[in-house]
Amino acid sequence: MNTILIKLFATALTLSQVTTKPDAVRTRFDPAVDGPQVVQILRDGCAHMRKAFDIEDINLDELISTAMEDPSAVAGPAAPKILHGLDIGELNTSYKQFCKGENPKTSPFDAREVIEFYNKATTDLPTAEALRDKALPGMTRILDASGKPFAETFEPNGRRLVVPIGDVPQLVRQAFIAAEDKRFESHHGIDERGVIRAFIGNLAAPGRPAGGSTITQQVVKNLSVGDDVTYERKIREMIVASRLERILGKPQILGLYLNGIYLGRGAYGIEMAARSYFGKSVGELTLPEAALLAGMPKGPNFYSPDKYPERARERRAYVLARLKEEGAITEAEMAAAVASDLGLKPIETARRDSGFYVVDHLTREARTFAGLDSLTASSFTVRSTINAGLQRAVEGALQDGLANYERGTGRQTFSGPEFNLADSVRKLGAATPAPEAAPQSLPGVTGAEAKPEAAKAAVGRPARGKPVAAAAPAEKPVWLRALESARPVLYDVRWPLAVVLETGRNGVKVGLGDGRVALLDPGIARGRLQPYDVVRVKLRDGKGLRAEIRVKPSVQGAALVLENRTGRILAMAGGFSYPASQLNRVTQAVRQPGSTLKPLTYLAALNAGLQPNTLVMDAPVTLPPIGGVGDAWSPKNYEGGGSGPTTLRRGLEFSKNLVTARLLQGGIADKAPASLKRVCDIALEAQIYAACEPYYPFVLGAQPVRMIDLAGFYAAVANEGARTAPYALEGIERDGRTVYAHAAREPVRIGSADRVAFYQLKTMLQGVTNHGTAAALARVSQFVAGKTGTSENENDAWFAGFTNEVTVVVWVGYDNADGTRKTLGRGQTGGHVSVPIASAIFQAAWANGVAKTPLAPPSPEARQMLVDLSIDPRSGQRVSGGGFTEHFRKAADGRMADTQYKLLPRENAYAMRPDAEDGDLSGLEDGADVAGDAYGNRAPDADLLDPFGDRRPAMRSRRAQGDLDGGSRLWPGQTARSPFGDDDARPRRRDPDYLFGDDPRY
Repeated sequence: MNTILIKLFATALTLSQVTTKPDAVRTRFDPAVDGPQVVQILRDGCAHMRKAFDIEDINLDELISTAMEDPSAVAGPAAPKILHGLDIGELNTSYKQFCKGENPKTSPFDAREVIEFYNKATTDLPTAEALRDKALPGMTRILDASGKPFAETFEPNGRRLVVPIGDVPQLVRQAFIAAEDKRFESHHGIDERGVIRAFIGNLAAPGRPAGGSTITQQVVKNLSVGDDVTYERKIREMIVASRLERILGKPQILGLYLNGIYLGRGAYGIEMAARSYFGKSVGELTLPEAALLAGMPKGPNFYSPDKYPERARERRAYVLARLKEEGAITEAEMAAAVASDLGLKPIETARRDSGFYVVDHLTREARTFAGLDSLTASSFTVRSTINAGLQRAVEGALQDGLANYERGTGRQTFSGPEFNLADSVRKLGAATPAPEAAPQSLPGVTGAEAKPEAAKAAVGRPARGKPVAAAAPAEKPVWLRALESARPVLYDVRWPLAVVLETGRNGVKVGLGDGRVALLDPGIARGRLQPYDVVRVKLRDGKGLRAEIRVKPSVQGAALVLENRTGRILAMAGGFSYPASQLNRVTQAVRQPGSTLKPLTYLAALNAGLQPNTLVMDAPVTLPPIGGVGDAWSPKNYEGGGSGPTTLRRGLEFSKNLVTARLLQGGIADKAPASLKRVCDIALEAQIYAACEPYYPFVLGAQPVRMIDLAGFYAAVANEGARTAPYALEGIERDGRTVYAHAAREPVRIGSADRVAFYQLKTMLQGVTNHGTAAALARVSQFVAGKTGTSENENDAWFAGFTNEVTVVVWVGYDNADGTRKTLGRGQTGGHVSVPIASAIFQAAWANGVAKTPLAPPSPEARQMLVDLSIDPRSGQRVSGGGFTEHFRKAADGRMADTQYKLLPRENAYAMRPDAEDGDLSGLEDGADVAGDAYGNRAPDADLLDPFGDRRPAMRSRRAQGDLDGGSRLWPGQTARSPFGDDDARPRRRDPDYLFGDDPRY
């Protein structure tokens, strides 16, 4: 049996059942025994269909006779693909057999083959009930903290806003029914008259096949069985449509249709289309607007009012005429609507290029807090905490910072352009008429390229390293049109795209998105760029328009801005670029925090009663095994050694590992394991960790942490111990109804330390930004406090800091998903790598509405337990005038609790004075100016080489005479032998987070 006939008979079997016995449609037949029953169903169906022929005034006999006289009309090359191979003679014989009661001797019909095809087509048939209960995926609108649109999220082919059918005006409904299915209200899912018209039309006028589908069938096609142009799909579509009509009313079916259809401009559904084309809701559409949209389902691209306005006008006029025929509008209303402008709002061509990590995070919070599996399962309105301007700035600052790191360390690599536009330019150029009488001044070069002033319009194949011109001078250059229509790979990167236009001896010239042409410094891409390569650039000021190439770095990073008082996340960048990696390193990754965790230990020490001026020996220490199990721990500073007696404040400001470790030895508790436990208790209460690893390197940041948890702790320090839970989701609404609202909660106090300890820690962290390892922030240190951090082997570089209002955390490092850890390189510390990024973020925060206020004084509760006294910042010794104002905890008697020598007896401190070569005193010899310090109030006659103020004049005289052996700086009474037992004098040491060059003066 002819293959086409098999498919036609299977389709006819379906149509016969749904039109004659819609309540008893069979989807399985037995090929061996059900042949006679299938024949009878086909005859019953044909008898029913002939009534439709009569109503439509179609003479099928005459049509078939005409087709038989000219078979090429159906079976020829112009015939639609679904009819290729059809034998008109067999069709005529079959028609007589089933529709005219004849019994031809040579019937082509084989019931077994038809049944087998039909059974296969109806296998795994979707249920109508699934459509009845189907929730259409929708577009969720995400608003920023100010209530303005921030982002959209939707599934592929799901950018829609679902609207209840009751909210769709009657005129809009009538317009779609008049255009698509005029008998919608009367048929039962299948319009046999429409099917006959479509089938006959396909026979009589070959071309694109017409389907004759009803609105109900289109619902089934769009939302259930798919849109394959096959007989199998048509069979499945008709059965499901017939069943859907039995369980849903016409309004509900129309609602599924109007919310499901695609109407151009990326809009699915009538509501999204109304907003996209006219900037209004469906309930506000006028008659001509409703008619325009009603004409779109037939061909959203073919009738696009943006591309083909005249076609759109003609289609709109057809819909208006149909409405007039149905009596829905008057002649005058039709005429006025036909004459009206299209009234389109401009296309929103700006693509979202920010906040992709944020949207993912909001989706996870919606699942956790609101119980929503997906934000795209329906159309929601999500209110977020995000500051849109700050979010963009944070992403840009991180991208610039990562690129600057790789450029500065020579680790930048060029793996090729982001993409190439040669094919697009060629296609656009072929469709653009060349200018008339274009002069040819160079072989193989025509048109605009022959004229220097027209070089910007160059298009076509490269010649002599340049593109070939073809665009008219008045038009946009073809390369620019190609760039505008391209979809960047890294669509959230802030650096502008540039198209390579010339690579000759005159250098590399690139075209920018605004049409300008710039001279490019290709950097590491020198000699590797081709015409129409698209690269990222950074524009530079100067003579002429210049640009530098930017390439995607292999190093990664993350940044977070958190509002201290509320926990609201104002900005979040989970990586360099979302399309390059969807891992959110703020919330989904853990890394060693290094020294950014040290404030925990200092907080525990301050809470135990130590003061910022308490002296601690910055010298090697060995802590015994915990519980007698394992090895002893002997930490080191960055390059070994130590600087001798050091105040608690300076130990934190200059990130001394040995000072931090020695605090465990009696500074917090009597025994090191007990001290470690107290530090751990604070970490657990601050929710930095769910559990602490019981080993000493924990205090130096050896246990990995999530950035968002670390940020919560620093915000608590800014709040004097009140911790808030970070969040980004304020609320969710659906159809005007609140689905979820974030419940405002008071911050929870971290009870493991009191307000006094937190305030003292805050002032010490301000010292870090004033003159410590984050001194790059010195010019804003009155507003910012924080701590740098660098993990072992410079694998991670951190900065965590805060103002009164916000906390900013930045991390830079290489991903280690493959199990290997890659160093950032010698000297690439948090102070060098992360602080510049954080600095840019603080500036952006202040530029985007975050208040810029000096760090707050102690709260009234803390103030009554504090006394302010002047001290020498190096020795911690009290001074009568000048000096640095330190904040001391009061003892029970109301006076300052003096703990300066609690850990280091006075006599030992005198005996263990630091030398000038070690640590912070290096570089002060040979007449260095020591009259002032970063505190701004050192006594003019202070001697930094005698921090305790009682060095013997003879010793100072000897130093002045320069008679120390070999220039090495020794402590009083020491020989050239190292005080730590080494035979050789200690080598010059650099702290990893040291930013003072060779002059570390205050």
